[in-house]
Amino acid sequence: MNRMLSILTKLAPAVFARLAPAATSVLMPSLAFAHSGGFHIHGLQSGLQHPLAGIDHLLAMLSVGIIAARTGGRAFILVPACFVAAMVTGAMLGIAGIGLPSLESGIALSLVVFGAMVALARPFPLAFAASLTTLFGLFHGNAHGLEIPQTAGGIAYAIGFLTSTSALHATGALAALTLRSRPAAVRAAGVGTSLVGVALAAQLL
Repeated sequence: MNRMLSILTKLAPAVFARLAPAATSVLMPSLAFAHSGGFHIHGLQSGLQHPLAGIDHLLAMLSVGIIAARTGGRAFILVPACFVAAMVTGAMLGIAGIGLPSLESGIALSLVVFGAMVALARPFPLAFAASLTTLFGLFHGNAHGLEIPQTAGGIAYAIGFLTSTSALHATGALAALTLRSRPAAVRAAGVGTSLVGVALAAQLL
């Protein structure tokens, strides 16, 4: 764990330097689901940028990292890994033309639940954290799988998306470790994430 924390600390400046411009652009438009179709579904660069372009995915990925760090131990790796694996599974279903029921509602609910878990600022049983992240990872992945073109560009997009997702998980985990002495800040971030989920759900009504 100490070695991993050291690596994350060294990588943090570069990660934040890359994420800052995109994160700034996320805050400018009104709340919207990230997977709205269009130019972003093609190519490696677009795949890298896409998780940063929609507030639903940005907050979900960061929350997963925070939850993993809070849970601690093996969860530090297993919780994000479960989310990524489920996301890939959901994406494969989407590529096959199979859409999960209540897809957008599931994504909005993921923010409400993840935000609540972050707001509690406490460790969770590994099985509980992994199960929830796996469930909601299916929804996030399925939404993108329904869009990914079955071309080399689509493959490159998927690689970029997974890379960016993992970077966001690492960023969330690092933030949780850095703010261990400031639990109020973590709780506030969790409450904000849940409120965004509620706002997104309200748009579906």
